[in-house]
Amino acid sequence: MNWNMIKSRLDDYERLLRLDFPIGSLLLFWPTMWAVWLSSNGRPGGSVAWIFALGAVLMHSLGCVINDYADRDFDPHVRRTRDRPLAARRVSAREALALALILSVAAVFLIWPLLNPALMWLTAIAAVLALTYPLAKRFMAIPQVYLGVSFGFAIPMAYAAHLGRVPLEGWVLLIGNVFWTVAYDTEYAMVDRPDDLKIGIKTSAITFGEYDVAAVMFCYALAFLLIGWVGWRAGLGYPFLGGLLLACGLACRHYRLIRGREGAACFRAFHGNNAVGMAIFAGIALDYCARGVYPFV
Repeated sequence: MNWNMIKSRLDDYERLLRLDFPIGSLLLFWPTMWAVWLSSNGRPGGSVAWIFALGAVLMHSLGCVINDYADRDFDPHVRRTRDRPLAARRVSAREALALALILSVAAVFLIWPLLNPALMWLTAIAAVLALTYPLAKRFMAIPQVYLGVSFGFAIPMAYAAHLGRVPLEGWVLLIGNVFWTVAYDTEYAMVDRPDDLKIGIKTSAITFGEYDVAAVMFCYALAFLLIGWVGWRAGLGYPFLGGLLLACGLACRHYRLIRGREGAACFRAFHGNNAVGMAIFAGIALDYCARGVYPFV
């Protein structure tokens, strides 16, 4: 096997793991970091922060492999996904399953030093959620809810890692993340709606129909209200509020992008959610720093 063949194979694995498309990992990373900071009152241990940061990448890649394996016969019929390695048969189903196993083992070894009874149970639930999400698209009218729980389950895990339990704030933050996920993934689903209608995949964009734009904005509003409540319960002040208001402003820009329901604009709105998550995290982190609470100290 020559170098060009090896490079081509590595490129296919990179695409299968979505390492070439980091937005998915970032949308999992930011809520995880919200929870890591909030659950530690702004002073997470360095090892906890790094473990959860790397875990976000690992779990996103694992979810993508499982999703592409489940959708390998659907993706060739969707314009945006037809060239994915599994859909194009450049990576075999057996290789995908082997990669999923390697990622699962790596995730277990990563989280192992932090395990306590609460975190152990939550880790098992997170694994089940990641493995079963692809089935949600076959049966749920709004599978983005399931995705939001799966994507956000690192939130209660972070609380459990620091506190040995999950307080009410951890669950409310998870619910807020679910609403945020429904908002941004509906923007994403609006791009694929014509193809999804043809092949029978269920998405929120199809379920919401002509009310899709209103539903997206409603979900943003609920997400920000719930996140704001968690920040208030944590005693956060003006820096946090500033970050949250910035996130609200970015969501209003998304309205201008998606109201025409044009695919490229909806895709830009979806990508813009990296800045939304970052703004909220910056508000949380800066609020603690303004009070003299610094991470890793």
